[in-house]
Amino acid sequence: MADFRKDAAEVVRWIDRYLSHARDYPVLSRIAPGAVAHALPEEAPEQGEPFERIMADFERIVIPGITHWNHPRFFAYFSISAAPVAVLAEALAAALDVNAMLWRTSPAATELEDVVLGWLARMMELPPEFHGIVYDTASIGGFTALAGAREALDLDVRDRGMAGRDLPALRVYQTAHTHSHIEKGAIALGIGRANVVNVGTDDAHRMRPDLLERHLRDDVERGFRPMCVVATVGTTSTTSIDPVRAIGEIARRFGIWLHVDAAYAGIAAVLPECRPILDGIELADSLVVNPHKWLFVPIDFSALYIRDPEILRRAFSLVADYLATPEEGVRNYMDYGLQLGRRFRALKLWFVMRSFGTQKIREILRGQIALAAEFAGWVAAEAGWEVMAPHPFSVVCFRYRPRDASEKEIEAANERIMTAVNAGGTIYLSSTRLEGALVLRLAIGNEKTTRDDVRLAWDVLREAAANA
Repeated sequence: MADFRKDAAEVVRWIDRYLSHARDYPVLSRIAPGAVAHALPEEAPEQGEPFERIMADFERIVIPGITHWNHPRFFAYFSISAAPVAVLAEALAAALDVNAMLWRTSPAATELEDVVLGWLARMMELPPEFHGIVYDTASIGGFTALAGAREALDLDVRDRGMAGRDLPALRVYQTAHTHSHIEKGAIALGIGRANVVNVGTDDAHRMRPDLLERHLRDDVERGFRPMCVVATVGTTSTTSIDPVRAIGEIARRFGIWLHVDAAYAGIAAVLPECRPILDGIELADSLVVNPHKWLFVPIDFSALYIRDPEILRRAFSLVADYLATPEEGVRNYMDYGLQLGRRFRALKLWFVMRSFGTQKIREILRGQIALAAEFAGWVAAEAGWEVMAPHPFSVVCFRYRPRDASEKEIEAANERIMTAVNAGGTIYLSSTRLEGALVLRLAIGNEKTTRDDVRLAWDVLREAAANA
């Protein structure tokens, strides 16, 4: 164990240096495709190598190939943050190396999961009947919710499947701004892409309930079977907020499942002033939020809250003889999805929630929303720049728009700006398209991001625009 203690101390020192000086790294990796693979031998070593040599190659080969998501100036996609205390929790979970598939295979893993997701539910003021389950990502949480929606139709798909039967086509309703994992889930479940219906949106990119109702009515008349409608709170491109209550009332009238994808923005409901974003959530059947996006835990950690977990058990439970246990009145989480083996993910959220406390969590989220609003103000006040969408949270969509330029020229200029900014290594941005137009996105979410970091991003953008 002497070697372990020495090696562990070196890793902790490295992590401490990294987290303390993350700004020293270029945010976006600059290596060419294949560089890491070419730097490694074709075969695994025959004999073990010293830890010092492995760490040296980690620095020499791996680190240059890292895009630093845990960087205060990472503003692309949805900026994320792994708090140091959560990194320590991950190390403890790795040391314990438990498989939380059954209650008995680690009671603490199951019961801690129940408790911390209960804490989070009450912080967000979710309906008390909602039960939380940890999955790796919203993609799997959304897939699981769709499977629950299909099971709720009582079509006996579990035993008889969908093929070779006289079943109507099942339909899923979303918008063009819904995250792509819903469509992928429909593919995996045999629903088919042709049966994923994009409902029109308003000027703020929110689902229009009147158009949803029209689609549902028309589909029923045509012999389709509506299965699920997906409302999004905080869409990926613009963080727009679909009207959950109006959508939920329609879903209830038509007897279909309502899933709410709040993977990014749902955490904001811990702020009293943001709780209206989940207005109508009591009408939903399931809700997904991702603490690994905006609650400072390392990826991966997604929480699916479901009104009736028994529906998931009906859909997925399959207990082999070697997994049967005598305990009664316990929850075996292998029964609630595809995955049998499960990591001890709840530990890192427990550490974060206890270390930060709800007051500090609210302070950080509120500060990041304010920073995004300030950035949007700089953009709106600058000649030649424009904000492209509402920004209720910590993401701003914007673009450079020189006077008298055509749409083609505007797009080319913004492409040059983004390329130049990301090549510089100081910050990292991503883009999206709104109504066909290319727009830039700045997402704030790292707990160490300051006003100076955001101001630097704006200065870098303006300089790139001057040279575009």
